[in-house]
Amino acid sequence: MTKSYSLDLRRRVARFVEAGHSCHEAARHFDVSVAFVVRLMAAYRATGSLAPKPEGGWRYSKLDPHRELLLQRVAEKGHITMPQLAAELLALGTKVTPASISHWFIRQGYSFKKNAAGQRTRTLRRASGARALAHEASAAYAPGAASARVSG
Repeated sequence: MTKSYSLDLRRRVARFVEAGHSCHEAARHFDVSVAFVVRLMAAYRATGSLAPKPEGGWRYSKLDPHRELLLQRVAEKGHITMPQLAAELLALGTKVTPASISHWFIRQGYSFKKNAAGQRTRTLRRASGARALAHEASAAYAPGAASARVSG
């Protein structure tokens, strides 16, 4: 991860630009990017501060205040869907997408869609490879399947 430029360098760049030099000249003189100088000066003019913005840290989730409600609804109705939870939250005035609710549950350490054996459930939409061919062949030539074949 990148590290912010020092406050000393930021002060020197700002003084250089305020002394009448352009952002391009300041970038060349201090061996930094033009974008850094332009953004630094825009932030300095808007806020009066040369301090860098905070990096990383915890991002606030608008679902955190609804933690008890979400956990309670999942406990009451085990098969509740994320769109249903999103609709309930919308009725309370919090607009969120079903995906963000799912991501929130995952960040909280909860996971869903597991069967009794503890394995993720999976729909068999299409079998792949030689097994699929062998399965289709055995199904087509099964004793009861002879009447279903079309002769050509």
